[in-house]
Amino acid sequence: MQVPTRRADKLPKTKSDPHITVAKFVELQNKLVRLIKVSRPRASEEVKRLALMGDFSENAGYQLAKSRLRGINYRILDIEDLLKRAEIIEPQKNSDFIQLGNLVTVEVGGRIKKYQILGSNETNPGTGIISHNSPLGSALIGKKVGDVAKIRLTNKTVEYKIIKIE
Repeated sequence: MQVPTRRADKLPKTKSDPHITVAKFVELQNKLVRLIKVSRPRASEEVKRLALMGDFSENAGYQLAKSRLRGINYRILDIEDLLKRAEIIEPQKNSDFIQLGNLVTVEVGGRIKKYQILGSNETNPGTGIISHNSPLGSALIGKKVGDVAKIRLTNKTVEYKIIKIE
């Protein structure tokens, strides 16, 4: 009888965007400390407690606890990797051209909107925080006040006139 071998649980993963603000960097550091000092020891103790119940193959609680511990370990590795590769966004306040970190005021369809251009890890389009990799973000990067950024949608082109760069 052949004993099955277990494959590594690592899935191929694309690297996330390393551009983050100082606030996001600190938030990730705090989350990492919480995972290492609180969540992982708690999950590890739970695995140990459930392992004492005997038969591993029919112990659903044990399997679930191991899965939770594995998830915590993956999150720790992911955050550590992001923190090592992090490129801190330092917006230039008096820049003539739009760059990462800037708050941009645009006119689109007769309405004024504000967008902050950050890395992909911090986007929240509902609050006006967009990625520099998004269609709008990449169209705005490098433009100056008075320029028009054009975004081609499925059936039309939308124009964003740059009013102000902060």
